[in-house]
Parts: sequence; C-alpha cells; structure tokens
Amino acid sequence: MRRKQTILTLAVFLLIFFFSGQRGQSTGPESRVLPTGMALIPGGIYKPPFRTATGPDEIPIRAFCLDIYPVTNEQFLEFVRAHPRWRRSQVRSVAADASYLKQWSGDLHFDEEIRNAPVTFVSYYAAKAYARWRDKRLPGTAEWEYAAAASPKRVDGANDEKFQKQILAWYSSPSPKALPDVGSGKPNIWGVHDLHGLVWEWTGNFYAALGNTGLNEAFCGAASKDATDRSNYPAFMRFGFRSSLKENYTVHNLGFRCAKDFEE
Repeated sequence: MRRKQTILTLAVFLLIFFFSGQRGQSTGPESRVLPTGMALIPGGIYKPPFRTATGPDEIPIRAFCLDIYPVTNEQFLEFVRAHPRWRRSQVRSVAADASYLKQWSGDLHFDEEIRNAPVTFVSYYAAKAYARWRDKRLPGTAEWEYAAAASPKRVDGANDEKFQKQILAWYSSPSPKALPDVGSGKPNIWGVHDLHGLVWEWTGNFYAALGNTGLNEAFCGAASKDATDRSNYPAFMRFGFRSSLKENYTVHNLGFRCAKDFEE
C-alpha cells in the first residue's frame, strides 16, 4: 500500500513540475512564432543624430517585427494584380508621379532579371497601401534607424569603423542601372538584410523626420553644433534625403520594406 502511495505522489509531483515548466517556456519573446519572412527587433533606445530644443534626446523603441528583405518586384506584382488602381496605367498623379514603376515594361510585366530585385519607383502612398494589404505597416523612422544601426556583429554599429566605411562607400557610389537581388549583402545581427548597400527605403513618418521632432531647424541651421555624433555622416545623409521627399515621389533607388507590431 505504501509503495502505491509513494508512486502516486511521485507521479503527481512530476505532472506539476512538467506543466509549470511548460508555462515558463512560453513567456519569452523567443518562443513566439514570428510572421513568415520577418525578424524580431528587440526593444531599445534610439538616439537621434541631432539635439534640439523641442525634440527628444532619446526615443524608446518597442520590440517589433521587420521584413528580412526589401519588397521585390515579384511581390509588388501580386499587389497590383489584386488592386488594379495601383497599376501603372491607372494610378492617379496625386498618388504617384510620372515615373511610377518606370522600370516595368507594362502594368503587369517586367524583365525576368529584376523579378527578385527590390521594387523601386514606388511612391510613399503605394508602399503604404502595399503594407496595409499585407496586414503590416511601414516602419517608423526611429524604428528603421534603430534596426539599421546594427552591424553584422554588434547591436550598435556606430563605433564599428569597418561597417561605417562600407555604408559611406555605398552612399558615395552611383546606383547601378540594374539592381542586385535582395539578400545579396550580409545580414545584421538581427538577421535583417539590405538595410544598407542596396536601396534607400521609405519610412512611415519620413515627412516628420525633420519637422515635428524639431530636427528641421537643427538640420538646416546649426547641424554641426547640435549633432550628437559628428562622425555619423550616413545618418545625416539619410535625414537630408528624407527631407527632400514628397509622398508621391518615385525614385530609381528608393524602395521599402514592411514592419509589424510585436505583441508581447
């Protein structure tokens, strides 16, 4: 009789231990299933490249998901098939300028060699509509900059001299007529490819990057004096480029990728 009681007690103990362990395993973000084709960017702090009287010195970033690769021509083709109003012959001028999808040979056609290359000549409005169709969104400027600050080996690549030189080399070189396929470069520490070295990318609030945060005055006036890191030339160049854009602009080396909130 005692032996049976001992065995029963041990069985109950093992069941309790097993189920408490199962509960513990499901609490961490690494145990969550991420959307296909996306990487998890853990939360942290983004420091804008300028100090301003009205803008924050630090911006908290919540964990979010980011596409591993920029959106390709093939993926964008699926979108315009589903939404004819975004086809080249039907898009309104207020939504995209005359160069919209200029690299395509027709509404639903492009040369095979650019199938897996990043889609470019797309406006902010078109990129935003695509993201919504995928049940995603465009990353915020702070989110994009935070993710892009990571080098292949470090979370903060600002002090990675080799990494910074590679970015500057790309910015100082003319874009090739034929863009490489996505995924051609090394991923950063989060597993995200092509944040540098392939195309510029739209962000969800690019129009506020220098305005609502107070950075417009800093960038146009005392940029050097108010810079938090004067050696971070790539960041200055990105902010300068974004400040030149309008929502319906399309550019030969400007593409995008999508983001999604991470529900903890």
